[in-house]
Amino acid sequence: MIWHNIFGLLHGEMASGFVATSLVRLVLAAILGGVIGLERELRHRPAGLRTNMFICFGAAMFTILSSGLAGVPSDAARIAAQIIPGIGFIGAGSILHNRGLTTGLTTAATLFVVASVGMAAGGGLYLTAVFATGVVLLALFALGSLERNFNLKTLLVCYEVTGASVEQITQEVNRVLERQHRMMQNVASGNTGQHVRLQFDVAGCNRDQKRLLGELKVSSVLGSVTSLGPVELE
Repeated sequence: MIWHNIFGLLHGEMASGFVATSLVRLVLAAILGGVIGLERELRHRPAGLRTNMFICFGAAMFTILSSGLAGVPSDAARIAAQIIPGIGFIGAGSILHNRGLTTGLTTAATLFVVASVGMAAGGGLYLTAVFATGVVLLALFALGSLERNFNLKTLLVCYEVTGASVEQITQEVNRVLERQHRMMQNVASGNTGQHVRLQFDVAGCNRDQKRLLGELKVSSVLGSVTSLGPVELE
């Protein structure tokens, strides 16, 4: 009897067409959120594939539930509106401040837009959701490259240098940085027995980072100089 009642409820829900429509919207939200999250994952951001997919999927889910469970249209709008402060709380947690530098702004903004994409998909605005996803990807890929090429973006680049002693390496690196009015950040050192290895971060635009790398490499005090890659201050 119980299984018969459950089967009857499921059959009635499927026959209404609401479930099929909801599944299509949820799948679209998961795909669009995953596409944006993949770009974040490739750039090694904290909010990557799964985070963006879940946020987009969850926003779509709440939007569908708000319209399906609300008694009147005003209730549906009120339930869906709670998504915005919830995503704002998550985005605020991704923003970090360290020594005057702010990181995570682009990540927080991306999460906010991904939630709106999920709401559009959950509300049945398929074309709007797809178009918004395309705009987001264009901004992340194309505009990010333009910012770096035109030296509009501040980069935090990690360098690794070797030398005879920590004091000698530090003094030489500070001498080079002094000419650019910059300072080392997040300094760490290690002794391999054959030489001393020093890692540090420096903030600056792409042009300044290339000039700094060139000056460090021509130094006679430093044994080897390696750039471990930039981390954008988003």
